[in-house]
Amino acid sequence: MASLAHLMRILVAEDDHDIADLITHYIRKAGWETHVVSAGNDALVYARQNPVDLVILDVMMPGMSGLEVCRALRADKSTAAVPIIVVTARGEETDRILGLELGADDYLAKPFSPNELVARIRALMRRSKRQEPQESMLRLGSILMDLTRHTVSDAGREVKLTAKEFLLLQYLLEHRGRVLSRDLLLGDVWGYRYTGGTRTVDVHVRRLREKLPALVDGVETVKQFGYKLVDNIVT
Repeated sequence: MASLAHLMRILVAEDDHDIADLITHYIRKAGWETHVVSAGNDALVYARQNPVDLVILDVMMPGMSGLEVCRALRADKSTAAVPIIVVTARGEETDRILGLELGADDYLAKPFSPNELVARIRALMRRSKRQEPQESMLRLGSILMDLTRHTVSDAGREVKLTAKEFLLLQYLLEHRGRVLSRDLLLGDVWGYRYTGGTRTVDVHVRRLREKLPALVDGVETVKQFGYKLVDNIVT
């Protein structure tokens, strides 16, 4: 089992050596490999040249900031689906939302518990892994989701989604016609008691609507509660 665990590689971009050492210690204790860089530019180069399963980005780093790296990773086809956790000393809501807007899957503000970070990594990786679905293809109008190949297309055009966007869309498709509260989506899609607030769900739904225009009408907003995916879309 240990040899399989070490196949999981996490890129840690953190310029504070003490924090980087702390993160590395707990990640390796959990059974994963790490590669640590102290500058945003180095993180981007490494992620593009080496396969990584998850990226932890500090916001304030020399060169490119963590948010700039996040944007660049999402814009690159080879790294667009890699799960990203943004870590920063700035805990204001605007910063959290900005990180999510740029494609981060999770957000953790310093100071944080290393055990909480490990728990979030486990939850994110568990939900990012391709599972053996009962039905490998999910359809809604012109949208086709292939769970086996982990791809999404709209009218034959491939659409790149982040790991969390993919899981959220899958959940919506598998529960179409049901009214889903934000708290339910946070618990079932994010997989733990998410402390970032229900605004996180709104950000991800908006990104799905931007990438898949059919969802503008397909995902109905239930005021002060959550969302509902229509049973079908007329195309």
